Amino acid sequence: MKVAVEGCCHGELDKIYESIQFLEKKDNVKVDLLLCCGDFQAVRNEADMNCMAVPLKYRHMQTFYKYYSGEKKASVLTIFIGGNHEASNHLQELPYGGWVAPNIYYLGYAGVVKYRGVRIGGLSGIFKSHDYRKGHFEYPPYNQQTVRSAYHVRNIEVFKLKQLKQHMDIFLSHDWPRGIYHYGNKKQLLKMKAFFRPEVEDNTLGSPAATELLQHLKPSYWFAAHLHVKFAALMQHPKGDGEQLPKATKFLALDKCLPRRDFLQIVEIEHDPNASDQLEYDSEWLAILKATNELINVTPKNWNMPENNSLYIKWDYSVSEENIAELLEEQGHDLQIPNNFSPTVPVYDPANPQKSRESVHLINPQTTEFCATFGLNDLNAKVKQMEDEGLIDEEDDIDGAENPEEPSDYTTDTSGLSSSINPDEITLEDDVDDNGELSAHSVEPSPDHPFTDSSTNLSDVRDLPDSMIVSSDETQDSANEELDRSGDSSMTEGEGKSTLTKAVKRNSNEHENGSSGIKLIKRRNQNIYRTQLDENEDNE
Repeated sequence: MKVAVEGCCHGELDKIYESIQFLEKKDNVKVDLLLCCGDFQAVRNEADMNCMAVPLKYRHMQTFYKYYSGEKKASVLTIFIGGNHEASNHLQELPYGGWVAPNIYYLGYAGVVKYRGVRIGGLSGIFKSHDYRKGHFEYPPYNQQTVRSAYHVRNIEVFKLKQLKQHMDIFLSHDWPRGIYHYGNKKQLLKMKAFFRPEVEDNTLGSPAATELLQHLKPSYWFAAHLHVKFAALMQHPKGDGEQLPKATKFLALDKCLPRRDFLQIVEIEHDPNASDQLEYDSEWLAILKATNELINVTPKNWNMPENNSLYIKWDYSVSEENIAELLEEQGHDLQIPNNFSPTVPVYDPANPQKSRESVHLINPQTTEFCATFGLNDLNAKVKQMEDEGLIDEEDDIDGAENPEEPSDYTTDTSGLSSSINPDEITLEDDVDDNGELSAHSVEPSPDHPFTDSSTNLSDVRDLPDSMIVSSDETQDSANEELDRSGDSSMTEGEGKSTLTKAVKRNSNEHENGSSGIKLIKRRNQNIYRTQLDENEDNE
């Protein structure tokens, strides 16, 4: 099946779906699924905008509210994870995932689902060491600290994902796994983003938690965003016990939805033609959620995950085939995700804006139903209960938020003291013509990127050699060149042939009587958000 992968969304749903439709028409293909790698911005109304960690001048409604209200419907099934520019109050309603609008599904803080037999996992947020061991204690209305800490990755989510044993086809994260840049064209990356050099050389760019998951899960594909640059890599893992062939992960990071940017790419993924074409829960993941239900922490206190030492009686929360079979039996072997979306707040009305609207802490009926079905605790409901009882003191978090040098689970982590500032995150004025319209550019694939098939023939692929191992810049460059020529196909365990098709860049100067059929689109909110408070906090 053909999967469209998108980098940072930033609320530009209309443009993304238009781009997919353009590419479908241009190349005579049909996209089956859209995956968005964070900064989705599921903003429903003015209150949601106040829950995003962005300066006031960059708080714009964008187009998601049209999909939430039912005015529009996503033209393709969409699955996304959270990033670091989100309406956190909205996503907090769905800690285990759920529908944010018809045909648009959020994976939760962490989650795994199946679609047409393809297993898709994800981790929302970005890594910050000083919040990593805390619980999900934040609730709206957020203060200056919690509006940012709400989207920081927690160790409980990583711990749950590390209990997975079955093969993962696709994994999504917002920030990059630390060190992945050593397995691609690092020279080209630093040519495009020279300010990454200090952290690349120190091996401190990216998330150490994501690296831990990459090494454990060994997914066939890993898609990410956050750094606003297209970058591909091929990482071959050491051969594991019981593996006939070493597994390999094809990594692809994409840009944001802007002109002349590689923000969208179509990937052909092998799927099970006999599998359901409905989105389904993953049985192993559900069993793990049940097994780890007792580990929930909804306080700002640090909380260590169980380890194989004398402090814990139990440290292995992975599940057996018997556990999975029992869960399936309980559910009557029906794991189809119900289409149970329902609005929980009033939607934005352009004709009657409510600038004074404030966010409130809500319990989503989807989460209530999910927890009742599978016997789980609703994190958000538990936070609200503690909030109502006055048992959560957010002041306890202020010291941690101001002290990025707090001891981390990762001894080499310097994420709280990131030295590089990405100028791309401050202003995007260079992407605008003098007349305020989007600049013209090609929608042709870029041959400089290894995840791009420069041929229009989607079936023109060759197998990569079994022995391809990336271990140096020279090998990385040649591996990427090989991926360019091969269309990205490999003979690694658990994979069949797969084809990477064209990346699309935003095209705005083609008229209705031209080949694209897409009208000019005025530049609206296309600035990524930055404040002095954020500079040392999130490198956003």
